[in-house]
Amino acid sequence: MLKVLIASNNAHKHQELREIFALCDSPIEFITPREIGLYLEPAETADTYAGNAQLKARGFARAVAPRGAGLWVMADDSGLEVDALAGRPGIYSSRYHQQAPNGDGCQALLEEMAGVPEEQRTARFRAVIVLIAPNGNEYLFEGVCAGRIGHEKLGANGFGFDPVFVTDDGRTMAELPPEAKHRISHRGVAARQAAEFLRSINLAGTAPAGTA
Repeated sequence: MLKVLIASNNAHKHQELREIFALCDSPIEFITPREIGLYLEPAETADTYAGNAQLKARGFARAVAPRGAGLWVMADDSGLEVDALAGRPGIYSSRYHQQAPNGDGCQALLEEMAGVPEEQRTARFRAVIVLIAPNGNEYLFEGVCAGRIGHEKLGANGFGFDPVFVTDDGRTMAELPPEAKHRISHRGVAARQAAEFLRSINLAGTAPAGTA
């Protein structure tokens, strides 16, 4: 069974990735930084999702070497792209929440979108997952989920912008039960690709050449 370190301190992401991989029936043992006593917060200074995911994955991979021999590392970066805001907040989605009054990025977004007509409220979530193999090879996977920005916060599930992101079936991401969310979400799409890739590694016993 492959062992994969999740290069994130976000407990919500840990839970989501484990749930998504469980749906894929992928034989992976996930390890969190806290479980191995690792405390690291790589600076996300890139100007793309892929770049930020690589910074995080590479930072954690360096931190566990050589004691992490045989350990894969997985990192992701994601964001919300709102067409009426010229694609903002995008890669700065986490910062948008942090800088919003009371840390409520959803409310800040609703206020910024006040008066924007329905047909102009289109948006999408985008995620990029980076896997680093024990030999240093890197693999990238991308997922996108299209929708629109609602007019109020709805739902108690999920996190981030989920309560204001309306999916194709008319419910917000935060109103969907976890299994339904994982089947359509940006992170779910990218993670399923990663899960299938890791399944093939388990079966073949070796990984193909990566991007780096």
